[in-house]
Amino acid sequence: MDIAIHLLHTLWSFFIVLSVIVFIHEFGHYLIAKCCGVKIVAFSIGFGKELIGWNDKSGTRWKISLLPLGGYVKMFGDASSASTADVEAIERMSESDRRLTFYHKSLPRKAAIVAAGPFANFILTVAIFTYFIMTTGLPSADPVVGQVMPDSPALAAGLKTGDRILKINEDEVSSFNDIPYLISTNLGTPVVLLVERGSKEITMTITPKEVEDDDGLGNKIKHPLIGIKSAEIKYQDVGPVRALGESVRRTYMLCAATLKVVGQMITGQRGVGDLKGPIGIAQLSGQATDKDFHTTLWLIAMLSANLGLVNLFPVPLLDGGHLAYYAVEAARGRPLAQKVQEYGFRVGFALLAMLMAFTLINDLWKLF
Repeated sequence: MDIAIHLLHTLWSFFIVLSVIVFIHEFGHYLIAKCCGVKIVAFSIGFGKELIGWNDKSGTRWKISLLPLGGYVKMFGDASSASTADVEAIERMSESDRRLTFYHKSLPRKAAIVAAGPFANFILTVAIFTYFIMTTGLPSADPVVGQVMPDSPALAAGLKTGDRILKINEDEVSSFNDIPYLISTNLGTPVVLLVERGSKEITMTITPKEVEDDDGLGNKIKHPLIGIKSAEIKYQDVGPVRALGESVRRTYMLCAATLKVVGQMITGQRGVGDLKGPIGIAQLSGQATDKDFHTTLWLIAMLSANLGLVNLFPVPLLDGGHLAYYAVEAARGRPLAQKVQEYGFRVGFALLAMLMAFTLINDLWKLF
């Protein structure tokens, strides 16, 4: 009985967390499409058979579907939920109807509609980070070493109490909290620190060591550590403008770190064991909702930023793939042949299907 309750809780949590992220993503597409004069046929959370739905005054069908693994906005003139144009149907339309299709919009408007989904996900992440900063305050610890841990890479490299870290590699360090972000992708690889000691600037190289820790939800994760602590962390109240600016900066750093990790996986510098599929995300969702509301919000922020970023990858079927097609069209003055685009979508579908299968197997391997 307990197992069944736990499973239901996990599934429900997964549905709620993913639905929020997907809704925001698809609403970005929907909103800009409406602003550009495109008629919306359907707005769906999930794929497959409709479970519940209703029509609004404009004729758009809003629905929740059986498989909660994404969603879509189907626009007038689309052949399917994948936003491929029904060319034959569009050719039979009247001129007034054609003007309501996505297919007949200008290239900048198409690009804006497509980019709006990922952009909406970034806005959600920034909004959640801003909420956290406004409610808890902004950590104001300077990037000054308060303590060097014994038997640590920092001690071996010669870091001392009072040293101010100015840069890590080529990235400027403005607060102590920047340090974990900037070394987060350096598992076993050295980082170069520019350190201010008194009136001198010193360059030193440190190779973080890999440690296993708790992620706050009961899962074991590996992360790099150089072995320093700050002096005293204070939290200061800040206004909405500064909170917003800091949230944008944190979202950028999160996305930059994610891109670096993906690059390391592709080049073989990092294993793919940390990749999570539907089961892994469902587990995290259940753990987060079990803990508290703020942890759930934090998870939504992380997943939303990652969904926005991944969707910008230039893979056909993803938003980034559509944007890549538009870039080619802008460069050559005409779109790629329909057959070429169709083959691209098939390749994109195959890649995404393989990735989904791999992450699912990965999840099951870790589960059992």
